[in-house]
Amino acid sequence: MCKIVHLTSAHPRNDTRIFIKQCRTLAAHGYDVTLVVADGLGDEQRDGVSITDVGCLRGRVKRVLTTTHRVGDKAIALDADIYQLHDPELLLVGLRLKRRGKKVIFDSHEDVARQLLGKPYLGPLSRMMLSSAYSAVERHACSRFDGIITATPFIRDNFLKIHPLTVDVNNFPMVGELDGGGPWENKQAEVCYVGGIGGIRGIRELVQAGQFLDSAARVNLVGTFSEPSVEAEVKASPGWRRVNAHGFLDRRGVREVMKRSLAGIVTFHPLPNHLDSHPTKMFEYMSSGIPVIASNFPLWRDIIEGNQCGICVDPLDPKAIAAAIDYVVTHPQAAQAMGENGRRAVLEKYNWTVQANRLTDFYGAISHDRQAFAAV
Repeated sequence: MCKIVHLTSAHPRNDTRIFIKQCRTLAAHGYDVTLVVADGLGDEQRDGVSITDVGCLRGRVKRVLTTTHRVGDKAIALDADIYQLHDPELLLVGLRLKRRGKKVIFDSHEDVARQLLGKPYLGPLSRMMLSSAYSAVERHACSRFDGIITATPFIRDNFLKIHPLTVDVNNFPMVGELDGGGPWENKQAEVCYVGGIGGIRGIRELVQAGQFLDSAARVNLVGTFSEPSVEAEVKASPGWRRVNAHGFLDRRGVREVMKRSLAGIVTFHPLPNHLDSHPTKMFEYMSSGIPVIASNFPLWRDIIEGNQCGICVDPLDPKAIAAAIDYVVTHPQAAQAMGENGRRAVLEKYNWTVQANRLTDFYGAISHDRQAFAAV
């Protein structure tokens, strides 16, 4: 039996992309799967996957230096056939494994080089230097690995210049997981935002939109703030009175919030790493059968307007966001139709079943040393 080890120094053990989708899919297809994490919650066996914990250290510097070394040591001790890396700081661990003759895959969840260009806590020169340095390390390491998995077609196309065995495995939802269900008439005058909360993800403009609402709509905010200063700022804003702050919720809690909401919000700022991304929450909203209020990026507009499943707005304009929220609240029949269109699109093409087949085909190519891959 082929032994696979997934490695992460930063993600939780129940991460949707890593554990719920990829590890469980590979285990269900007969692979011996271990997930190495660094969360301090101990070892366990779940859904056919062995989870091994190297312990949790607080702070970004300790994670990058000490935790990655621990993850690398554990990876070597497990002596697997194939290793899949889920964090950019593990690239050097991948090179250690290659020197030992192991097969290594890098899973690029995001376009890290472009993401660094949008970091608000870095100066312009620092962003450019760090992005350039990371790109050089990424090219060097990934050209020596055995294959690359990416989260979007755009990232895939960039990596194809580095490695011919590259495939996009998108973060599309599992059908039925977030199905809102129930009569549309039971929904409340509410919309929702689900995910990490930060300035570049549009939280200021979303809360400010509350000041301009003509309807009685409220915003269900699900997730945790990444910036304490931004959290304090928006909570002091007049628009905060329209917010239901839920904090972090598990998948069941998220489903319940979507079940009573009339739309889902994803109004990220127009930064390099956002423009060509496939935000998971967009497809989760569609899967739950509610319309999407999204940033008017060309790629996102093609998805939303192409499937007639939502409204695209200027993410920097709180009044435009408020107008879109008012529309779905005051036009329930149109909102329901958009929600049904989005769910239909997920059932037909934007779902994990399709992506799971791409993942297992890719692993078949890696384990049998095939250089071609039909799913690209």
